[in-house]
Amino acid sequence: MKNKKSVVIATIVILLAGMVNRLPAQGYPFELPKLPYGYNALEPVIDAQTMEIHYAKHHANYVKNLNNALKGTEIEKIPLEGLLLYAGEYGDPIRNNAGGHYNHSLYWNTLGLNSPFDAQNAVGKAVMATFGTPDSLKKLLNKAGATRFGSGWAWLYVTPEKKLAVCSSPNQDNPIMDVSPERGIPILAIDVWEHAYYLKYQNKRGDYLSAVTGAINWEAVNKNYTDALANPLLKRIEKDGWTELNDFHDIISQTFHPSEEGNLKPVRERSGELLSKAKALKGGRFPASFNTPEIKKTIDDLVKGAASVNQMVIKKAGDKTITKKLDEVHNLYHAILALCEH
Repeated sequence: MKNKKSVVIATIVILLAGMVNRLPAQGYPFELPKLPYGYNALEPVIDAQTMEIHYAKHHANYVKNLNNALKGTEIEKIPLEGLLLYAGEYGDPIRNNAGGHYNHSLYWNTLGLNSPFDAQNAVGKAVMATFGTPDSLKKLLNKAGATRFGSGWAWLYVTPEKKLAVCSSPNQDNPIMDVSPERGIPILAIDVWEHAYYLKYQNKRGDYLSAVTGAINWEAVNKNYTDALANPLLKRIEKDGWTELNDFHDIISQTFHPSEEGNLKPVRERSGELLSKAKALKGGRFPASFNTPEIKKTIDDLVKGAASVNQMVIKKAGDKTITKKLDEVHNLYHAILALCEH
């Protein structure tokens, strides 16, 4: 746990409850969700013994360990999706076990033998438009799983731009997490940990992947897809990936907060950097959802405000004068954040 920073992030994340397509048991204390079929339902693709051990032992342990890691902490009340979104802030026990719980819940949800691919439903049309054929998608999923060194997952996910994409992740990471280089909402999960296939396939991961990608519950994936498209979390992930906004956050935090306590040294030493980061924000890449006249105008005002702060510092203005103008810049930054939420 990273003390004050984690507490601040925790407070923000509590507001995200309900943003993600909700799987069972998403609040503390977390519970093992009911398996949507019997242990033998996916034979011959996945044998009953593997299903039982995987679900009742491995998944159950992630739930147990997650509850133990959260018990009595300041982030105990954060929903699972919030823990994932800022997993990098909460340490490996929470990152790994929250991921393990979410990933397995999605994995069970997207497996099935009697729900074939439908090129006419929403996800079917998106798959055809993006990958050409369902077989092309399966090949990409197989490759993502086969080339993932060690343990991990292969994913079909919706990007913040509302496109379909395939990736893999190590261990119990997933695309929702801030630690993932590929961000979005996963709608189909393929487990490539050895415990998912070793009893039946031994070390032949490729055979398992070929079989399991032919046992997808496409009706469930379609629902996951339509839910993801309407999910505000995509916008949250898109904002979190706005590098220039994050860079400006760092400099405004490191100059404004000391000024609240009467310490003007940071802003006097770094006013040029404050202006530079404001200009970089204005001249950098605008994520699609935030390329609006209102946000652009507010960023223009931000640059003007940062320029005024810098001029005041150069002219050695008094503390009260600089503090007042820095406060205006800080308020403009938060106005940008508010516009990003709408």
